[in-house]
Amino acid sequence: MRQLPNSTWKLYAVGRHKTRMEKFQTAPDAALDSVAPHHNPKEKLVVLMLGAIGVVYGDIGTSPLYALKESFIGPHPMNVNQLHVFGVLSLIFWSLMLIVTVKYVFVAMRADNRGEGGSFALLALMTRHLSGSKWSPVLIMLGVLAASLFYGDAMLTPAISVLSAVEGLTVVEARLEPLVLPIAVIVLVGLFLIQSKGTARVGALFGPIVLIYFATLAALGIVNIANHPEIIGILNPVWAAEFFVYDPKLAFLAMGSVFLAVTGAETLYADMGHFGRKAVGISWLTLVYPCLMLNYMGQGALLLETPSAVENPFFLMAPEWARLPLVIIATLATIIASQAVISGAFSVTQQAMQLGFLPRMRTLHTSAKAVGQIYIPMINWGLLLMVLLLVLGFGQSTRLASAYGISVIGTMLITTLMLAFLIFKVWRWNRLLATLTVGLFLLVDGIYFASNITKIPDGGWVPLAVAATLFTVLTTWAKGRKLMRDQLAESAMPLQVFINSAASAHRIQNTAVFMSASQDSIPSALLHNLKHNQVMHERVLIVTVKVAEIPYVDQEKRLEVHDAGKGFYRVVVNYGFMDEVDIPQALAGLSNIGEPFNIMTTSFFLGRQKFIVSKNHAGMAVWREHLFAWMMKSSESAMEYFKLPVNRVVELGSQMHI
Repeated sequence: MRQLPNSTWKLYAVGRHKTRMEKFQTAPDAALDSVAPHHNPKEKLVVLMLGAIGVVYGDIGTSPLYALKESFIGPHPMNVNQLHVFGVLSLIFWSLMLIVTVKYVFVAMRADNRGEGGSFALLALMTRHLSGSKWSPVLIMLGVLAASLFYGDAMLTPAISVLSAVEGLTVVEARLEPLVLPIAVIVLVGLFLIQSKGTARVGALFGPIVLIYFATLAALGIVNIANHPEIIGILNPVWAAEFFVYDPKLAFLAMGSVFLAVTGAETLYADMGHFGRKAVGISWLTLVYPCLMLNYMGQGALLLETPSAVENPFFLMAPEWARLPLVIIATLATIIASQAVISGAFSVTQQAMQLGFLPRMRTLHTSAKAVGQIYIPMINWGLLLMVLLLVLGFGQSTRLASAYGISVIGTMLITTLMLAFLIFKVWRWNRLLATLTVGLFLLVDGIYFASNITKIPDGGWVPLAVAATLFTVLTTWAKGRKLMRDQLAESAMPLQVFINSAASAHRIQNTAVFMSASQDSIPSALLHNLKHNQVMHERVLIVTVKVAEIPYVDQEKRLEVHDAGKGFYRVVVNYGFMDEVDIPQALAGLSNIGEPFNIMTTSFFLGRQKFIVSKNHAGMAVWREHLFAWMMKSSESAMEYFKLPVNRVVELGSQMHI
């Protein structure tokens, strides 16, 4: 180790490789007996339902703008006749029933991890029960791949939703077409700018708008159904079967566009932690699903009467005087559709950090009542950049539709595979029931997956490329952390052993604070300080921070102090997830460590470990080691997070090969 200018020892911290949630696990029951095993939101059900409608269902709720249109005039055009109209609508109805209602609302949403949903929540739930199983590595890879695909969906949904709505202006006035892209860009930038206000506030703002939108969907559908009430016959699955019997190839290809009606289902599961399973499920069954089907059937009735309306059946359902207001309402709704996947991306990112697949990022909690409502600036601005590139690159919603769907169905198929393990190995359902349930899910997802593969040459490669990049990032971080953790474990020393071995060290006045991720062993900064400086402060505080899944921790429960003897103290600082972490302020309340704590006579020691890429080590490929080192440098600064005074911090550094 070398001494750096201004007498500051550089250290690449022992604990920096830990993610925030991994470093600061739930506080012990002895200190925080009020911590609950789940973080279900505490608002009234009706308030949560309104928020869920405004945030969670924007994605799937705006599918009527383009799903039926793309089924007929998309990459594989079809004639507008009774068989095709009834067949497509029957496929939409039963797909929503089987995928959204049965698979997600009734089955997947039961698989929560402390109230959170999504691929990583499902992965965490299973790994707790199947730890050490031969299937564990497979499940981990499936979970990481599903999360990677979800980010592709989070980029495409805002782009296609907003574009499809703004393009409605051309139905009102064709000369407005040059304004479509500029308006779409302005709308998207505005949406991402308000994310820092928090999911709850955004949901409260959007909820009433989406209620009006869904009421409009239902009203338009009912008016058109009245002209052709026979359209209700699409509820009979025989029509879907006849479509396949009549033209199997066309029906198979059409399912790639029919699937657009289901996009957003995975977001329901990922966003569950924001509003709770009950609010999300009841909203779907009582409002969203009925309104969607009324509108789809209304579009079908319109096509039976006026086949030429296939150019844009959603907007042409409305009378001419109502089309401009419909464009405005639809545009607002598609803005909200983007909110669903943005919120889901925040949730998935937080879970990735918690499980050790991403480095620590700045995470802001935006609600004192629900731990799942968060805002991550880096993800927010990264998504905005990618969305704008997609909008400007593809230019039209029809082109984006060819790229849309493949990442969604990929995530859904992986979720089904993971649910299969959960149903058979953890929940242990009746064998026959489990086989029938999983078999049905796999059949439906498998057919849709095969159909969507045909989209790869037309733009489907974009979300796959994004997913591949993110999969590499996630697995590189996880692998690098494991290699580093294994190497650090070799030199780890229990506190009592260290105290006994360091009894003869020269002691100097004042207090030293060493930040530690573990309560069981000593931080490397303490070892390096003794090794190189050959002195020990008369008082040594080894401080560990823990964040509980409650918003606030009472001041009397803030600190736990354990006297380890010979001037050494273990200090646990407990915070709620809405508390502001401030270590100097918390330690100012220490009174049982001999003399009162005085920050002016205290030195804070942080540890960093610099990772040296070496071709002679077989841990990872050289390019992955470079990527891991860059991610380490990009993670949030521990000194800033803990609010340590700059002029009282000493950083000690060591080097490590991974």
